[in-house]
Amino acid sequence: MTAAPELVTVGRVNMDLFSQDIGAEFEDVTGFDAMVGGSPANIAIGTARLGLRSAVLTGIGDDAVGRFILRYLRDAGVDTTYVFEKPGKLSSLALLAVIPPSRFPLSFYREDPADIHVNVDDAATVPWEEVAAVQLSGNAFSRGPGAAASEYAGKRGQSAGATVFMDLDLRPSEWPAAAEFGRVLRRILPLCDVVVGTEEEFYAALMDDPSPVMDGSPVPGSHRDDLEEHIVDSRSLGPSVLVVKRGSEGATILDENGHTDVAGFPVDVVNTVGAGDAFASGLITRRLRGDGWERAVRYANACGAITVSRHGCSVALPTADEVEAFVGAQGGR
Repeated sequence: MTAAPELVTVGRVNMDLFSQDIGAEFEDVTGFDAMVGGSPANIAIGTARLGLRSAVLTGIGDDAVGRFILRYLRDAGVDTTYVFEKPGKLSSLALLAVIPPSRFPLSFYREDPADIHVNVDDAATVPWEEVAAVQLSGNAFSRGPGAAASEYAGKRGQSAGATVFMDLDLRPSEWPAAAEFGRVLRRILPLCDVVVGTEEEFYAALMDDPSPVMDGSPVPGSHRDDLEEHIVDSRSLGPSVLVVKRGSEGATILDENGHTDVAGFPVDVVNTVGAGDAFASGLITRRLRGDGWERAVRYANACGAITVSRHGCSVALPTADEVEAFVGAQGGR
């Protein structure tokens, strides 16, 4: 009998095509490397690579791309029991140019993707009472039956005593209006124990007017103090721990003890896409293995640093041995 997964991630999955021509503009790309992406799928892959029994609850099309995704996930050690084929729907696709250190032009093909059609009946097949953690994605609440399936997963995980993680995972193009992301997410936050996101994602989720960051712009300097107050206050909505990702500066933990800043690791950046998924993978893995918050976040920072120093997204996510070697080389555990 196969053991139940320790972690179930919920939401987006796609085939990623990463430019092989590092530094080339999108129109000059001559070839792509194929892999699987989508934040929940990446986190399932990343945590499996770090030693968790991980599964993803999502949908794929009855197409060649869906078959590629399914095989890739299985080869990565992810439990695909809860990957449902959606007849008549196409699997999601993403194409990316890689222009280090900060330009990564991205084209999504998500007109009516199969993953948003995973439904409550699909979600009900997961043995939630046996799962240690659930990872929700903010993007999954944007549209389709997948929004209800994600909420169901959060409720079932919460009632079963699992730790419910939320990665805010903002994709502005998938929301009908700027304010909708925050309106929906604030309703979902009471289901969550831990919320992870960038400053921009927290801004979009918590501020009354999220439009300044919905196009990917940084948080305006004049709004930073207000944002910090909103982040602190948002613990009253339900989550006991908030983790703010700050890129090369590391991350900040906000919990009952206040603020704790955890420094990042200096590396040469090749590609920042996937860094947040690597971070979440490390954080969830080490929390389920019993680490305290500061130690778990330092491990998560290491996962993110390794990933940005490599080409690709899911292929760049590190193994546990690689993280230990990296942290050791940086001066300690």
